[in-house]
Amino acid sequence: MSNSTSGISTKMLVSLGAGIGVTAVSSASYLYYKYWKQDVMPEEWQRVGILEMLEFFPLKSGAPLKMPEDTELECEVLGLRYESVRDRALMLVDSNNLMLTARGYPKMVLIASKLVTPTKLEINAPGMETLELDFSKLINEAPGIDIHTSVFGAPLDAMLCGEKYDRWFSQYILSQENGVKLVYYPYPKPTKPIDKDLAKEPHIKKYDTGAFADATSYMLMNLSSIEDLNKRLPRPVQPIQFRGGFYLKMDKNEPYAEDSYDWIKIGQQAVFRKVAPCRRCILPNINPETGERDPDNNPLKTLKTYRCFEKNPSPVLGIHLGLREPGKVKRGDVIYIGIKK
Repeated sequence: MSNSTSGISTKMLVSLGAGIGVTAVSSASYLYYKYWKQDVMPEEWQRVGILEMLEFFPLKSGAPLKMPEDTELECEVLGLRYESVRDRALMLVDSNNLMLTARGYPKMVLIASKLVTPTKLEINAPGMETLELDFSKLINEAPGIDIHTSVFGAPLDAMLCGEKYDRWFSQYILSQENGVKLVYYPYPKPTKPIDKDLAKEPHIKKYDTGAFADATSYMLMNLSSIEDLNKRLPRPVQPIQFRGGFYLKMDKNEPYAEDSYDWIKIGQQAVFRKVAPCRRCILPNINPETGERDPDNNPLKTLKTYRCFEKNPSPVLGIHLGLREPGKVKRGDVIYIGIKK
């Protein structure tokens, strides 16, 4: 009886089987270290600086919420929250329910808001009377109609806020009585699918997408990186132009150190996982004080000269974060990074 099968010896079959087994074990080990082990929260942390600035935006593409310097914010799955106000839980859409942002309407960055009671928001814009929005009454006063909309192609539903808000924003944005609608995100958890480009990132979770945020609920900017960028620009930009939530002031001046961060802790409670680099669009080109675009297309133009990676035309500055442990944060909190073992 032959000791071969179809011309392949038994010895070779055993060898091939062993090789396949070793390959399978090696692949499993690779996946373990690349994905599972990297998603285990660190036990040790290293200080890198402090939370110098803390901002969030009640209205997508609007100005940041005005609040006292010592305000403590909640880090929750939908994003930052102060009293009844959540980050980017309000958004403008057009008559076809398509999202409106400052990319197309730059003066949206001048729409300011402040909280006057735990539930009541005052909204102002140049040339407009003050608009009040009470979150405690919004559900009852709203028309009770949900619309289908999307954020850069990711579909989700939103609740219409009502005609008085629509008229106010239509007048400011379009100088007419209609054409713009204010919508609210009424759900307790994220429902927006992960952006198709971000879906390629191994550590992003389906609950990282926030309310009406472009990509994720949280973003961290390194002020050392912005300082380095400003040295390359004819006109320096303000950190707020990058619309991050967290602004890190490093103990040591290390531009772009955030590129290598994996885990971040702010204060003693809130823990975040870096899920993706933040790829930049034209929005940082808009001056937050004038609502005008930079005539030279900066800082985007300059960023493209040295911060584009992996043949992607969109430059990188800042990092997207996913919340892994909720908690409270405030300006001056120490920022730590996880120590790799």
